[in-house]
Amino acid sequence: MDLRFSDEVRRARDAGQPIVALETSVVAQGLPYPDNLAAARACEEAIRRVGAVPAAIAVVDGEVCIGLEETAMRRLAEGKERLLKLSSRDLAVAVATRASGGTTVSATCELAAAAGIRVFATGGIGGVHRGASEHWDISQDIAALARYPVAVVCAGAKSVLDLPKTMELLETAGVPVIGVGTDELPSFYSLTSGLKLDHRVDDVDTAARIARARFETLGQGGLLYTVPPPEETALPRNEVELHIASTLAEADRQGIRGKAVTPFLLAEMAKRTGGKTLKANLALLTNNSRYAGQLAVAYARRA
Repeated sequence: MDLRFSDEVRRARDAGQPIVALETSVVAQGLPYPDNLAAARACEEAIRRVGAVPAAIAVVDGEVCIGLEETAMRRLAEGKERLLKLSSRDLAVAVATRASGGTTVSATCELAAAAGIRVFATGGIGGVHRGASEHWDISQDIAALARYPVAVVCAGAKSVLDLPKTMELLETAGVPVIGVGTDELPSFYSLTSGLKLDHRVDDVDTAARIARARFETLGQGGLLYTVPPPEETALPRNEVELHIASTLAEADRQGIRGKAVTPFLLAEMAKRTGGKTLKANLALLTNNSRYAGQLAVAYARRA
């Protein structure tokens, strides 16, 4: 695969430094400007502070970029041009037509694996949407997680999803879901979901050994490390559920489907909670990035 590395990421690769992949759909579609640019910078800084190197992944003018220079990141954040929301299925179209766009979890997993990056930080993964038995809206993220050897650090799955069905499908796909300091799946904005996890880690060295065993010893696909959002910005689960129900009803009324649901949900939830969900989202993104940086460092030192 023809990849364009930023100068910082290229130097890190040459020196054997730990690297953390970052998705860019949250910048191009997920958060409003300038919060999206501030979030991207905060995530990168959190990774650098623990000794790893951030590699934001995107397609810019048809080039697959592993690590973004400031001008490219600002282009995605400002959104003054048509930007694609790129899952794995969209990559060929973007490259062939020299388009630009932010990568979702599935595309970031694929491109990180191609670049030899084994740790990736995001907010929440996609999965089985509510009402999937009628419309079959199931994210490509799960297939990508099963296939590509990348440890994905997240705050669980996105709140809009059917979390029990998402967990069932992850199990069917053979993707381990491991709680970081918790026995329960976090639910993005909230600390809990009511769903118990089979596996838990309490130190980053153990997390790194598990990832190494899966990728190097067994030659298997990806896995999830679920990190509860920071307690000081987390929202009560019942409150979030009420807002989600009303927001989804509004999305249905407006005919919003597929990829457009998540950006609509984020914007509406921020309005309905007086900005609390936006604050929580920014905090968990940074928190996940920090843990991912620590995991990458532990993975690299082969503890």
